[in-house]
Amino acid sequence: MADAPFRPFETALDQDRALSLVREAVAGADDGELFLERRRSEVVAFDDGRLRTASYDAAEGFGLRAVRGDAAGYAHSTTMDEHALRRAVATTRLAVGDGGGTLAEAPPRTNRTLYTDADPMEDATFPGKVDLLREIDAFARGLDSRVVQVSATLAASIQEVAILRPEGGLVTDTRPMSRLNVSVIVEENGLRETGTAGAGGRTGLIGLIDPAHWQAAAREALRIALVNLTAEPAPAGVMDVVLGPGWPGILLHEAIGHGLEGDFNRKGTSAFAGLMGQRIAAPGVTVLDDGTLPDRRGSITVDDEGTPSHRTTLIEDGILVGYMQDRQNGRLSGTGTTGNGRRESYAHIPMPRMTNTYMLSGDSTPADLLTDVQDGIYAVGFGGGQVDITNGKFVFSCTEAYRVRDGKVGAPVKGATLIGDGATALQKIRGIGNDMALDPGIGNCGKNGQWVPVGVGQPSLLIGGLTVGGAGG
Repeated sequence: MADAPFRPFETALDQDRALSLVREAVAGADDGELFLERRRSEVVAFDDGRLRTASYDAAEGFGLRAVRGDAAGYAHSTTMDEHALRRAVATTRLAVGDGGGTLAEAPPRTNRTLYTDADPMEDATFPGKVDLLREIDAFARGLDSRVVQVSATLAASIQEVAILRPEGGLVTDTRPMSRLNVSVIVEENGLRETGTAGAGGRTGLIGLIDPAHWQAAAREALRIALVNLTAEPAPAGVMDVVLGPGWPGILLHEAIGHGLEGDFNRKGTSAFAGLMGQRIAAPGVTVLDDGTLPDRRGSITVDDEGTPSHRTTLIEDGILVGYMQDRQNGRLSGTGTTGNGRRESYAHIPMPRMTNTYMLSGDSTPADLLTDVQDGIYAVGFGGGQVDITNGKFVFSCTEAYRVRDGKVGAPVKGATLIGDGATALQKIRGIGNDMALDPGIGNCGKNGQWVPVGVGQPSLLIGGLTVGGAGG
């Protein structure tokens, strides 16, 4: 049986009394809100022929914020009643002091919805989910005798939020999420390699548990594992790199995306601070952050401050034209919010965060980009990476890559890492493909200890002179 609709003001917390207390908390402040949340999630994982994880989690609570200037008072509780809210008011008032601020205008309202409000966990029974994962395990093992281990995970969640603003407006949003992930380990002559494939989004489980989808995911995981089984050590040195479309946009997300978030630029800690209106990328490079894409993992109908999500142009034809802003940083910088105020949960304060960040297509075919490479690599998949936001320096490991010589894609390579900095890499883009694609819906982004789901995307890109770390010569 599905849980009842999220109605926090029909329990121990009365809406009129809550509004009165929110107004007390933000008296003399510039901004603030009461954020209420209920979240439920389920993860079922099958590993090495047996059920490894079967978990269900439920949590709810509120967060109360009062903002004055660049300071913010924040308090949160898992108890949603008037007593807890009164204690939160006393805490948030510490940031406001004697006040004197002018309350910012309320966010505009929207009737737009970008995804279903149905609970994806209800799309299949628990025994049905276990049987599906068992079937995936058997199917993947039957594809190739070299498969020695299979892991399959099905995850679903639903987050229900209500944002009560001091003007009296109540904004609600119901956010589903689902994901299927398949990982395969193959072994041959004592050598083992792994391949992983997955997909997800703000949709139900129906599409993910369809045999056509999960069989394709299992085959793709196997293909990647077998590619790496025959891979040679990656070369090392400065060379041209062609990035594939879709998920390789994670490099774009990390190397420049965080640097274009409003808080880092307002404080002058971003490599792109003070460069508004200047060329920061090669001609033809246009980058957007777009939270309005239906059903995408990084999309939000409204952000966690109640602002409708935006489609924000960050870089246009190589020129820096915008930052991602929440209400506080947008107000302090004089630009206004872009609907990017996001938080992990009621226990976290909102901050400027990416949604779906991607680069638009250019005019070149992927084959044309590769033809222009005399000696380099073609990077199709990425794993983990590290980025220093203050200078944009990054290190990313490739999960699928190939050597390119004289314009031809050759043998696969393993152990390749891409090293550089975002500002320089943007300037070194020599070719932009006509094949822009979004990732399959697997991204998470961390910032200041908070994690939120995101999307990335890009066309194939030719970047000249990146440093490649590897074992070969």
